[in-house]
Amino acid sequence: MPKPKHCEAVRVVVRCRPFSRREEADSENILHIDDRLGQITLQKPKAPPDEPMKVFTFDSVYGWDSKQGDIYDDAVRPLVDSVLRGFNGTIFAYGQTGTGKTHTMQGVSNDPEMRGVIPNSFQHIFTQISRTQNQKYLVRSSYLEIYQEDIRDLLCKDNNRKLELKENPDFGVYVKDLSSVVTKNAAEIEHVMNIGTRSRSVGFTNMNERSSRSHAIFVVTVECSEVGPDGEDHIRVGKLNMVDLAGSERQSKTGAKGQRLKEAAKINLSLSALGNVISALVDGKSTHVPYRDSKLTRLLQDSLGGNAKTVMIATVGPSHRHFDESLATLRYANRAKNIKNKPRINEDPKDALLREFQQEIARLKAQLEERGMLAKERRRRRNSNRLSKSMAGMEEEMFRERDAEVWKAFEEEPEVWRRVKDESDFPKALTCQRGGERLKHLNDNRKSLVDMHWDQDALEKIIEKYKAMESKLLVGGKTIIDHTNEQQKMLELKRQEIAEQIRREREIQQQMMLQDEETLEMRETFSSLQQEVEHKTKKLKRLYAKLQLVKAEVRDVIDEHVVTRQELEETQTELTRELKYKYLLIENFIPPEVKNKIMHRLHFDSDEDQWRLQPVIPAQRSVRSLHICSGQLEKGM
Repeated sequence: MPKPKHCEAVRVVVRCRPFSRREEADSENILHIDDRLGQITLQKPKAPPDEPMKVFTFDSVYGWDSKQGDIYDDAVRPLVDSVLRGFNGTIFAYGQTGTGKTHTMQGVSNDPEMRGVIPNSFQHIFTQISRTQNQKYLVRSSYLEIYQEDIRDLLCKDNNRKLELKENPDFGVYVKDLSSVVTKNAAEIEHVMNIGTRSRSVGFTNMNERSSRSHAIFVVTVECSEVGPDGEDHIRVGKLNMVDLAGSERQSKTGAKGQRLKEAAKINLSLSALGNVISALVDGKSTHVPYRDSKLTRLLQDSLGGNAKTVMIATVGPSHRHFDESLATLRYANRAKNIKNKPRINEDPKDALLREFQQEIARLKAQLEERGMLAKERRRRRNSNRLSKSMAGMEEEMFRERDAEVWKAFEEEPEVWRRVKDESDFPKALTCQRGGERLKHLNDNRKSLVDMHWDQDALEKIIEKYKAMESKLLVGGKTIIDHTNEQQKMLELKRQEIAEQIRREREIQQQMMLQDEETLEMRETFSSLQQEVEHKTKKLKRLYAKLQLVKAEVRDVIDEHVVTRQELEETQTELTRELKYKYLLIENFIPPEVKNKIMHRLHFDSDEDQWRLQPVIPAQRSVRSLHICSGQLEKGM
């Protein structure tokens, strides 16, 4: 029988923000937090005293006095450690607009105390890499946003270009042509994030001055190469998705109109699709999970019920004005904690870039070795040329001495000297012969000098490329040496042990509370019928209170659906009004023949689920006509 895959529940953490400046004056606190038990209690404003409060239990809950570092150590640090071991991990923040999702995820990078999840994860990743031994790492990052169901690359200069979602059986859903940047330290990857953040879509609403108008996903891919017991290199690839979701909005509270209204409609539509996916996964009866209903759910397909470890951070506000939104967020998070994922280590994947880097480095090394052998051969030839030159110099000296003796003999014999003066061909021939030999030696020297310069330039280029490729690989214990002293390492280990102990205590207390309710009746013994009646009456009251809670929950859900439907109807009315306005513009300002031409060019793209305009001239015909035009121009010239 095949071994069953290990299942792991989505970890859910709830964080409550403090009161804003607008809320401090006239707002009432409706949230009560018990971080020891991981419970958050929601009190309905102006509710009768006998109405029970709504209690939710999560893995962890944090109040408005919580610190960024505490949330990271408790909820995120174990997930990032798993990514370094080769698992996929996802962290996403969900909540109403203006509840602190972006602050939790990004925070203030310059302030160590106020850093969010994303900057802290950068520091964590590179610190852990620096402490490893005999391992090579490649860290690369990407940054994208989903704005009105269009995917944009935040690291590309032309970030208005729409990217496409593709699916591959080997590595799942991916974004085609998404740029990826190789980074070597935390400062570089923070710089990459800051560049992308400046390009993100934000806007003003009545609830938030800088409201995120898109879902942003920052992806960090960590590839690790290590020699296994078989002596071969084995690669593990962990992918960390950090998702900052745009907040759910109600048009009546945000005052969104025009472009902001369209953005809000798309945001709520994608969040609704995410809720439907969560409900289908938790239900257990659904045979179909609607991942394809939005691009957000397709990208998070592995994170929800797939191959990933997932942490959800739900953010809420304490003000009574936002009771409905806070209740909806807590219900959303309560459903999400029942999702079961099947994480596994990604070993030797086909799309690992680290293997390509290693192969390229090996090829450059081979080229360098080959160049080194050629350089040795060149030196040997130069040495032999020098030896030949010295031999030629000795021969020339011998020729010169012999010529001197010959000339001396000529001078001593007057008859021979007279004949030489009349016919001077011999010295000329001798001089030409010597000049040719010298010219030949000079040309050989020049040729060897040019070859040497060319070899040197090629060698320098190969060395430069080799160093550039090798510098992108991080070697544990060598390349990064900052923050690796033993005291810091021991301190972090102690913090992790304390956080793990607190988590275990919280889980044990929650389990004990459930067991106490179940085993209370078994432990009770009665000495009389009256005592048994009293006990049964208490139990009946307790069960009746639970029944009332369930009924109230059903009523609240129905009321929430009614309000949501009303909000959708208002949004639909507003969008219909804008559509009619555009129809009026088309009817009154665009000629009918132009409108008909445009209508004929329209076609529906089922992959992207939107209408597109076909080009006026097909691509092949336009290329052919371009060649014809260029040919005519050449003939005319």
